[in-house]
Amino acid sequence: MVRQKAYVFDGFGNYFNKDWDLGEGEGKEFCWYHVELPKVRQKCCQSAQHLIDVLCPPLKLQDILSLASNGPFCGHVDGALVFRVNSPGPISSSFTFRLAARITEKSVITVSLGRVPRLGFSPVGQSLLSEIPSVENPSNYKRGSTNRSGIVIKEHVLEFLLTMNHSEEADNPVPKSISNLVVHVIDTHVDHLEDVVTKLEMELETVELELDRGGFALKKEMLDDRRFPKMHLNLQRLLQVIAHGEQVFPRVKEKCLSKSWFLSKDINSLDELIGRLRRLKENVGFLANRVTAIQAGLDSWQSEQINKKLYYLSFLSIVFLPLSVITGVFGMNVGGVPWTMQNNPEVKDGFFKVMVLCVAMLLLVLLCFLFPILYSHVMAWYKKRFLRRTWSHNRRSCRRTIGIQERSCCPRID
Repeated sequence: MVRQKAYVFDGFGNYFNKDWDLGEGEGKEFCWYHVELPKVRQKCCQSAQHLIDVLCPPLKLQDILSLASNGPFCGHVDGALVFRVNSPGPISSSFTFRLAARITEKSVITVSLGRVPRLGFSPVGQSLLSEIPSVENPSNYKRGSTNRSGIVIKEHVLEFLLTMNHSEEADNPVPKSISNLVVHVIDTHVDHLEDVVTKLEMELETVELELDRGGFALKKEMLDDRRFPKMHLNLQRLLQVIAHGEQVFPRVKEKCLSKSWFLSKDINSLDELIGRLRRLKENVGFLANRVTAIQAGLDSWQSEQINKKLYYLSFLSIVFLPLSVITGVFGMNVGGVPWTMQNNPEVKDGFFKVMVLCVAMLLLVLLCFLFPILYSHVMAWYKKRFLRRTWSHNRRSCRRTIGIQERSCCPRID
């Protein structure tokens, strides 16, 4: 279930497959050991057990825990630089990413969850991108133009390649130093995130077109499947992974600055990767806003549908409410009901008394509904009256005070 890859690089742009012995290189040589954990439903402790099986010895338990734990981390463990960007989501999810690395001067050990595109190396001659393509098209056979040179690429393969910003083995030079290898590992991780975001963008555009062309059934199906809330949750998980990278990779750059074997041009490459992550985070934020807007539109549409149904129900109630009132009134088991020939003098006032009681109950219910409005009007009138009285009292007091001051200022003539 666990895939293992081991390479040795000679420092001159060449690499070779090697045995899984977790040894370090000699001279200019350096080694790379990569562990690919299965992307199946399992606990975190099971992933740690897989790492113990393939990495111990020589690694110790603290090394395994630093590689297998969840969350962001960057620091020195047992003399080696270790960093990880492990998201804590479900392992089987397509939006759960885990990448950890243990770096020394002569070797690198990396652990990933599932396959990371372009991470490994293979001979260039085996790549489809190095061939001259020819698209499979049924119209060519009808016209008789079948003698075209090149490998025939089927349409679904071409569509798949167009969904990837970074195709397999394209622009994938062989590292010549440990610092080149570290940049390569982080670069492929960022490329993988960008490919996932690109697929989400294409999926979202397709869904928007379907919504524009679709009708009631399609919108109802999307609401029942909770498609956009799920997409929004996936975007939040992706944002968490990008945030982990924003926390870890600057610290990796700071710690690599003190390493004599880490080249300055690779420090600049790390700066570019950090900038790409920040731009990618903004792009994911825009996608989340688009998903929120589409979901808000669907919720508004659903509210309109509910309001229409309530309108029809209200119309039916308007039609049948008078009929129910009439049947209720003339179906009462009292005397004196009109047009029923009940002329018994002992019960002839029963219908009148019941109607008086109904009117009294109706007035009481209306009073309960109107009480807050009446209370607010009464309180407003009372406050206005109180303010008028206070203002008039203050005005009289002011006049008295002014008169007393004027009399005291006038000279007294004997």
